[in-house]
Amino acid sequence: MKSFVFIAFFLSTLSQISEAQRRGGGGRFAEMEKKAIAEPFKGVTADGKVEEGLFKIRSTGVKTTAVKEAAQAFLKGLTSDQRTKTKFPINDNEWRRWANQHSLPRQGVSFEEMNETQRDLAFKMIGAGLSAKGLKTTQDIMKLNHTIAELSGREGAYGYGRWAYFITIMGDPSDTKPWGFQFDGHHCIINYFILKDQVVMTPLFLGSEPVWAEKGKYKGTIVLQEEQNQALALIRSLNEKQKKKAVLKSEKDGTNTNTEAFHDNAIIPYQGILISELTPDQKAAFLKLTGLWIANLKEGHAKVKMEEIEKHLNHTRFAWIGKMDEDSVFYYRIHSPVVLIEFDHQRPIALGRSRTATRQHIHATVRTPNGNDYGKDLLKQHLHDHHHPKK
Repeated sequence: MKSFVFIAFFLSTLSQISEAQRRGGGGRFAEMEKKAIAEPFKGVTADGKVEEGLFKIRSTGVKTTAVKEAAQAFLKGLTSDQRTKTKFPINDNEWRRWANQHSLPRQGVSFEEMNETQRDLAFKMIGAGLSAKGLKTTQDIMKLNHTIAELSGREGAYGYGRWAYFITIMGDPSDTKPWGFQFDGHHCIINYFILKDQVVMTPLFLGSEPVWAEKGKYKGTIVLQEEQNQALALIRSLNEKQKKKAVLKSEKDGTNTNTEAFHDNAIIPYQGILISELTPDQKAAFLKLTGLWIANLKEGHAKVKMEEIEKHLNHTRFAWIGKMDEDSVFYYRIHSPVVLIEFDHQRPIALGRSRTATRQHIHATVRTPNGNDYGKDLLKQHLHDHHHPKK
């Protein structure tokens, strides 16, 4: 009997330690985060050197008042304790602590602890900054995180479930001073920086496993299919000469993304086919594909970003890894001086283990290369001008 009690106690203690490690971010992911944060921010580059002068403080003519007012209402709706743990300085390293890994601890206030009124205010803030498409994708990924819990038997486990997402606010919502918010959780991270009427919404991480709920509470929910299918249609429209330039590898070999969490300073050389080498129809298809990702932003700011991207179109490349059959798994990358987008079919993790990638597990990131992720280049210019006023 004593032996049985001891074994039960041991197993219970082991379980508690394991949960504490997950909540405390124990293990290699915590070490990766610590190392990444300790490294001074440079930004994603093609060769380790930042291309200067790409981002200017300027008026876009697109108001951000609605986001500011929604953020103020959200903060007002929190309790004093919730508000204290949700607010950070504008240049805090909290920006860089985002992670898809559900085992790492999150900062801020969680949807799980919010009441219905607070959740509604949170979604109004997110919806004020994102398009209807962007908000729906965010909410659908949250639902699919519940589906993961259902299918894997992890309901109630830390990091799984519809409400296992957190919000932090950096700076004070303002019409004149820099501020922003971060939405952080499994398979969905939004970094949203505002300076007057300029917006930078990167790093953006979107994904899911599964991407389509075939059963469960949210049966029928599906994400990232247009971004998948239009890319396949684009690569298949290329002739053989063009494909030789675009395709880096014809076989999908596991995980191919380079810019997920803890890779703020990734060095990614320009690879693939130059967009200037595409036909007019192919170029239009490429812009449509790129626009799908940028369209997560509110319409006015999405238009501003697409104009910025089009200015650098002759220096933009499209790269591919994988086959091109109707049901193929693949990776693709859109890379320019002002935007980097990665899409990757990945191996199953929560829903089984395999060395083969599947269409039911997608990771995707959108980055602003050359130092302006999190709006850091704009913030640096603002702080310089603030402390060193122009004469």
